[in-house]
Amino acid sequence: MKINQVIVRYLKMPMKHSFTTSFGTIQDKSFLLLEILTEEGIVGFGECVAFEAPWYTEETVKTCWHMLEDFLIPILSQKEIHHPNDASKWFSGIRRNNMAKAAIEGALWDIYAQKMNQPLAKVLGGNKEEIDVGISLGIQPTIEKQIEVVGKYIEEGYKRIKVKIKPDWDVEVIRKLREAFPKVPMMADANSAYTLKDLNILKQLDEFDLMMIEQPLAYDDIVDHSILQKQLKTPICLDESILSLEDARKAIELESCGVINIKIGRVGGISEAIKIHDYCESKGIPVWCGGMLEAGIGRAHNIALTALSNFELPGDTAGSNHYFEEDIIHPEVVVTNGTIQVPQTAGIGYEPNRKAIEKYTISSKTYLI
Repeated sequence: MKINQVIVRYLKMPMKHSFTTSFGTIQDKSFLLLEILTEEGIVGFGECVAFEAPWYTEETVKTCWHMLEDFLIPILSQKEIHHPNDASKWFSGIRRNNMAKAAIEGALWDIYAQKMNQPLAKVLGGNKEEIDVGISLGIQPTIEKQIEVVGKYIEEGYKRIKVKIKPDWDVEVIRKLREAFPKVPMMADANSAYTLKDLNILKQLDEFDLMMIEQPLAYDDIVDHSILQKQLKTPICLDESILSLEDARKAIELESCGVINIKIGRVGGISEAIKIHDYCESKGIPVWCGGMLEAGIGRAHNIALTALSNFELPGDTAGSNHYFEEDIIHPEVVVTNGTIQVPQTAGIGYEPNRKAIEKYTISSKTYLI
């Protein structure tokens, strides 16, 4: 198949509630939406999950647009696509910039699944008709408010609760949550807020029967996590440290973690995500799909990926209405009793809501190929 047009849109969507982590607070979700058109008339969508500021990775909305315009789209224009896996080979000469790469690859996977007249999940090798989902909750103003918010989503049926922690908002918060909800599957996400000097604090979290502690140490570390994991009973889950299959291999060899979070944008696309999934499965390491506060297109890709067999733990793919008053797909993603039905129609399984897309678009540009 041959690409003849790429449309890049910059959208800004207001969130229903601000989202606070150890990095800071997000009130609006800004992102790039890619629309790729083929000569055959097939349209595929991809979402770039980079934030406006480089506090999760080095990428931002602006740097991703720069990479797309000046490097990735020109490479795409020189190629005829046989399979979405080709994209990672084409882009291999460009270091990092994984979220920009993943946005193009996601649209190519959508096109490929439509061309095959199959659901994206099935094309990826998924075998689930529904997936279990958890929810990621930001830091609240008080412990009492944190308990209230957690209770709300437990009542809604989410299969796992993820709570953000940071220094001085950790042991006591988790203790109070455990007292309130002694049996609920729960995990703590530190977003790299600690060092090995905080060992005594992190060891105290062992008493609360957490599913895992996510990325407690530096965003680019594997070695210190290995040291820490040997001191903890609770499994460490690596997130920011895993940018590729090679990172996952090293982390598992060093016994730096017991769980890995796979985010499509962070690892450079679905193709690399599948490689990490397969390797972890061969090593007996469970994985789950992390979230980047995606709008509907990115959320649809996450659902398809989570249909693979080794996604044993509930991911962060909550329903659209948890984040936004209005999403850019229809139907919107709906969670029922902690599960999401995996779409069975061709492609990503959701139709772009063109009216909403136009409503939230700040700027756009069309690239003819």
